[in-house]
Order: sequence, then structure tokens, then C-alpha cells
Amino acid sequence: MKQSPDQEWRLDSLAEENFESHVTEIDLSKKMRTSFLDYAMSVIVARALPDVRDGLKPVHRRILYDMHELGVTPDKPYKKSARIVGDVLGKYHPHGDTAVYESMVRMAQEFSYRYMLVDGHGNFGSVDGDGAAAMRYTEARLSKIAMEMIRDINKDTIDFQDNYDGTEREPSVLPARFPNLLVNGASGIAVGMATNIPPHNLSEVISAIHVLMNNPDATTADLMEVLPGPDFPTGGVVMGKSGIRKAYETGKGSITLRARVEIEGDANGKQRIVATEIPYMVNKAKLIERIAELAREKRIEGITDVNDESDREGMRIVIDVRRDASAEVILNNLYKLTLMQTSFSFNMLAIVKGTPQVLSLKEILTYYLEHQVEVIKRRTAYELKKAQARAHILEGLRIALDHIDAIIAIIRGSQTGEIAKNELMSQFGLSDKQSQAILDMRLVRLTGLEREKVEKEYNDLMKAIENYKEILASRERVNEIIYQELLEIQDKFGDDRRTELLVGEVLSLEDEDLIEEEDVIVSLTHNGYIKRLPTTEFKAQNRGGRGVQGMGVHDDDFIEHLVSTSTHDILLFFTDAGKVYRMKGYEIPEYGRAAKGIPIINLLNIDSGEKIQAVINVADRSSDVDKDLFFTTLLGTVKKTPVAEFTNIRSNGLKAIHLKDGDQVTNVLIADDDENIIIGTHQGYAVSFRADAVRTMGRSATGVRGIRLREDDYVVGSDILAPDSDVFVISEKGYGKKTPASEYPIKGRGGKGIKTVNVTEKNGPLAGLTTVKGDEDIMLITDKGVMIRFGIEKVSQTGRATLGVHLIKMDGESKVATMAKVEKETEAEDKAPSASDDASTAVADAVSNLADREIAHNESDNED
Repeated sequence: MKQSPDQEWRLDSLAEENFESHVTEIDLSKKMRTSFLDYAMSVIVARALPDVRDGLKPVHRRILYDMHELGVTPDKPYKKSARIVGDVLGKYHPHGDTAVYESMVRMAQEFSYRYMLVDGHGNFGSVDGDGAAAMRYTEARLSKIAMEMIRDINKDTIDFQDNYDGTEREPSVLPARFPNLLVNGASGIAVGMATNIPPHNLSEVISAIHVLMNNPDATTADLMEVLPGPDFPTGGVVMGKSGIRKAYETGKGSITLRARVEIEGDANGKQRIVATEIPYMVNKAKLIERIAELAREKRIEGITDVNDESDREGMRIVIDVRRDASAEVILNNLYKLTLMQTSFSFNMLAIVKGTPQVLSLKEILTYYLEHQVEVIKRRTAYELKKAQARAHILEGLRIALDHIDAIIAIIRGSQTGEIAKNELMSQFGLSDKQSQAILDMRLVRLTGLEREKVEKEYNDLMKAIENYKEILASRERVNEIIYQELLEIQDKFGDDRRTELLVGEVLSLEDEDLIEEEDVIVSLTHNGYIKRLPTTEFKAQNRGGRGVQGMGVHDDDFIEHLVSTSTHDILLFFTDAGKVYRMKGYEIPEYGRAAKGIPIINLLNIDSGEKIQAVINVADRSSDVDKDLFFTTLLGTVKKTPVAEFTNIRSNGLKAIHLKDGDQVTNVLIADDDENIIIGTHQGYAVSFRADAVRTMGRSATGVRGIRLREDDYVVGSDILAPDSDVFVISEKGYGKKTPASEYPIKGRGGKGIKTVNVTEKNGPLAGLTTVKGDEDIMLITDKGVMIRFGIEKVSQTGRATLGVHLIKMDGESKVATMAKVEKETEAEDKAPSASDDASTAVADAVSNLADREIAHNESDNED
């Protein structure tokens, strides 16, 4: 029936009033905060974090208790895992079956738990990361040591609480007759917090408890004398103890854990790295896969094969090393790039009286000890009560035996048992329980032997009652019982430490540890391509040879800098703008002899337009740090600055010298004040002076005049001039010579210099100047990339103003671009020269000899 507008209004008003009467206003932010905190605390306390007393999370505690209730003990047959999981789910833990089963599996894995709490039968996973079989296929029972977690649970030692639906009772904590939190460790992630406690050796933890019992004021150092650190089930090696000490003192810290390895060698000189233990929680199969991947990608050079030879006897990972590779360097690379070295971060967080707390080692032991004191006291009180109840019964039996005839008469004269019990209580002052015990007594108790048994049992009980009372009144007695029972557990389950603790601290794996130290040559081209290559790439040749192609270059590029260094030495790069950059030898990529290299701008943060003008090698020695860097510029300016000012160089470089307009750095030397400096110019002049003629200046100073240059002249080289050395010069057309240092008088700085070579059309202007001792090799490089190496002893010693001898033949318009001194090396004997090599060498030597005779004739004319 259609309603009128008036009726509709009244109905709407009534509905609105009724609605408003059932609406409750709440603050959404407060509601969200309260709800989230409830959820967070539920996760923290009831799921993710262990209790400090038994070291168990609720799921693990429920599994162990349920197995105990099911009677799945070590002396009973295994029971299907699905049966156990189902019972735990139905009674105590209403969550996913996967969570329960995985928790039970972990307690049965020898590589996860230091002392397994579940004895698994079937496939429970492996250290290779294999998962356990489905719960319907596996079986389990409690391990023997797990019975110590449950022991005395039925003697009122702990509190019970309702399960999730109030139909069952479950323990709030287990008696935990050994300190499981430290022994097996714990890990878990809650809301806003996490725990990570490593496992420890049972015997060592028990010894630490004994120390704390004897000295409640014991320090962390005192405890660490008997409990030096974690003991992981997979063994391994802990590097250093400072992280352990910090964790034990504060509850937080980190340690470095390495695999246990040995380097073995065979009769053929080959080595192999053998790992018999790996860090805790590392997947062995993935570790081997990672090693193989690094070897395949050439990120670790020298590994020829990786094999897993593990068996039932133990773990064995074998890494074969190439004969010419260093096993130590490869091992350091494995430590850095794989999980053969890991870090374990302590976060010793546990539930203490319902609240999560970060605990120190002493606090964990103290709380456990307090728990055991309570367990022992409650157990003793339970046994005292039980003994007193039994003694009470025996007292009644004794009275009955003393008045047996009257007792029998009362019983026979009573019509019912209730009447007889009341009569006994009234006549002999017996309690209800004593009277009932007399009525239940068998006639055999009337014999003399049985009477003696009653007396003996009563006397023993009275002694036990007295002992229980003494225990409850004495903390020392309680501590003694705790320690004695712990010793019994230690005797049954204690074992040797598996993880080795190295004394001293682990040094971080710097790149020097990962790169084998070797002598190398670093080359830098005019267009900025850099590379390193071993000095063995070049064979020593006779002077006058054609050389070998030292580097692939374009027509407009040539090698400008060549430095003999080590992979562990420091290289300082000085630019034409007067800035300095720093790199270590190993940071420069290694390429083949004919390779172009890599642009140096990819390695150094060089400003736009900057060009490397000088590269020097600073050996990683304290003696070099105490010396000075001696700068020489193109326009003859010199400056001396301590090496120490260049130890900390930013990635974007530092200002090394303030340059005048049009000037640039040409060379940098390491020099002492008592050493002499020689500077050579393009037009063939040289000046020499003592280094102390230049005062020490700061990094950003301009410097002073070192040589007064002639018109259109510029500096081409400088070096340290020792009294027993020779000055070696090379011209652009390949003519060179060495001259005794004695022919270069030491004068003051700033002079025009003296002639050091006759510059002619034949030899061309000077390309470089350096000093030699006589036992070096010289590397010459042309602007076409041709390189030749020869011993300096093959160069004849001539006068200061002569032309020199032919050292390298030039093709067309090519010219010598630069030179460098390298360590002495003899030509390899295992490579026989080919016929074509012999022929070309013979022709080259013949031409060279003719040129030498011509030069010698010119030299005699000059001397005349």
C-alpha cells in the first residue's frame, strides 16, 4: 500500500533516530595504533622470538611437548611426521602445517642445530639446500638430549596455560635442563625487531654457568675464558674475537666466519684448495656453483676445475688450481667473492618476562640460572609435598600395626567401610587418608618383614623430607644441584668444539690480497689509453733490432708514458693542469701486448681537457713517504714537495703545483735532499744541481726556476744523478748514448746548462734523458707504437757532446716518443728463433754496425 508523504517522513525520522542510537564514534588513528600494537606484540611474544629461559619459540615448544605427550620418545618407535604435525595443529598451534613441519625439520638437521632436538628418520634435507621430503614420508621422535628439555615437566616445575580454544593445557615454558638458547641459538624476525643468536658448545656454556655461580660479579672477560665464542654445527673458522667480545657485552656485534681450507700440492707441482667445512647456513651446492661461475667468467683466474667430493665421512670441496697460478691469491678472491667467507651478526634479543630485550651473555646466563633455581625449588617443593603425604600415610600404617588387634575388631564390628573409617579416626586420631589407607591395607602387611619395610620407608622419607627442606632454605644447595645435573648432561652429550677461533683480528680483504704481486709495465698513450701488461711480454733484444709491436695504436696515437711498477705499488698521475690522481697497479686493467687498452678517463675522474703528463711509481714503503716529490715543468720550473702530502688524494684529484700560463708538468721524481738532479732539454742542453738547492714547498706552490731555457727550447727529461751512474739520452731519430755522471758538473739551479748531445740532421733533437746504473733494460717506444727492449750495457759509453750510436731503426717519418727503465731481463731460452728472425736480426745488426762505425768516425772528428 502506498504511504503518504507524512508517513514517509515519520518513518525516516524514526529510522534516523534508531541509527544514531547505535553509532559509536571512534578515533581511527587510535584504533589503528591499538590494533597494530596488539598484532605486533602477538607476533613478538607468541610467534617469532624465543624465551630467554628455554630458548624456544612457541612453535618449537609445542612440538616438543606434543611429542612428549604422544610418547614419541627415544626409546619408542618413530612416528609419522604428519601425525605429529596434525596433533600440534589441532591442539596447540592453529597455523599453517608448513610452518610446523619446517620447524620440526630444522630441529632434526645436524647442520642447523648444534644439538638436534628431534631424531628424524628419512629425508630431512641437506646442506646442499635440498628440502625435506613431504611429512607423509618422514618419521620422527624426540632426541635423547630433547628429553632434558622436558625432564621434570610433570613435577610442577613450570606453569601451564590454556591453548588457543581452552580445550587443552600447554606449558608456558619448558624446564630446559640445559641452556638451549645459547647451545642451539635462535633466529627470527618479528615486527620491528629480529633476533640472531649463534649456537655454542654445550660443555663451554655449562662451564660459564659454573663461573657465574661461583662469582655473580664475573665479567665478560671471565666468562670468555671458558666460553670463548660460538661453536657452529658446520664448523668453520672465526676470524678474531673483538666482535665476539662486543656482542657478549652489548648483545650486538659481528664476526667474520670462513670456511676451513687447506692448500694441497701434488708431485707435479699443481696445487688445489680443499674446503672441509663451510660457514654456518651456507648452501654448499650454490657455493660450488658460484665458484664455477666466477671461474667461467674469468673473474677469478687460475681455477681449472671444481669438484664436490663430499661423502658420509664428511665434506670435501676440491678446487684445482692452474700450475702457474697462486692458490693463496685465488683463495683470497674466493673469500671476497663467494660465501666461503661470511659475517654473522649477533642480535641477542629474547623474551624476558613477556618483554623483548637485547641481552648480554651474562644476562642470558643469569636469567637461565634464575629459571633453573625456580625449576629446582618447585621440583623440590613438589617432591617434599609428595614425601610428606606418603609419610603421613606411613604414620597411620605404623599406628595400625601397633594396634592391629583393636583395628581388626573395629573393622569386623562395623557394618560399612564408612562406619569403620569414622571409628578409626575417632579412636586413634587418624586422618581421613590414613584411615582409608588402613582399610585398603592388605593382610600381607601384617607379616614381620612387611612391618620392617614400612619402618624403613618411613625413616627414609623423613631423611628425604629433611633434605628437601634444607634445599629450599639454601641457594648454595640449589646451585650445587643445578651444576651437578648440568655435569651429568655434559657427560652424556658434551663434545669437542667444531669451530676454530683465531686469535687476533681479521684484516679486511684489501685488493692487494686478491691480486698476486708481480712486476708489470703500465703504458699510457698520447690520446689517453692505459693498460698494464707483464714485463715478460717483451724479450730482451740486441740494440739495433726492429723491436716488437708493443701496443695497437691508431695513426694519430702513440705511447707517451711507460712505467715499470708492481701490481701493489701506488701510481701518481700528474696532469698538464698541475693536478695529481692516485691509483694502484692492480686497478689498471691488464691487456695483451697488441691491445689498445682502456681510456684513462674511465679509471680517473679527470676534468675535461686535462691530459696526463707524468706518471710516477711510489712503492708502498715508509722510506718513500719520508722523501720529496721533485717536479719539473716544460718551461724549466722545479718544485719540491713532501710525498706525505699526497697520501690522501680524493677521487677527483688534488692540486699538485700551481702552473704559470703555458706551462705544464713534464716529470716528477722521488728525491732526497743530498741527491743531485739533472734536467735535459730538447735542444740538447742539461743542467745539474743538488736537490736541496730547491726549498720544500706546499702542494699548491708555483716553484722556482730550475733551468734558463734558450729560445724555442723546452724540457724533455729529468732524473736523479748519482755519482756512480751514467746519463742516458736518446734522440728522436733513434741515436743514444750513455755518459759518466762525472762529466756533468754540479752547479746551482737556474743556469742555461751545458751541451749533452750534438744535435744534427742525422740524430735529430733530444727525445728523452734519464740516468742508468748499468744493470737496467731500456724500453724505447716510437710514435707508431713500435717497442724495443735492450740491456743498457749494450750501449757504448761516449763523451758528453757526441752524437751517440744507433739504437733503433726508424721507419719513414717516425720518431722516438718516449723511453723507460725496466728491470733487467735476459732473453727466454725456451723459444728457438726462426730462420726469418735470424735473417732479419743479421741484416739489422749489419746495418747497425755500419751506422756505429760512421758515428764513431763522427765522434773522433768532434773530439779533435
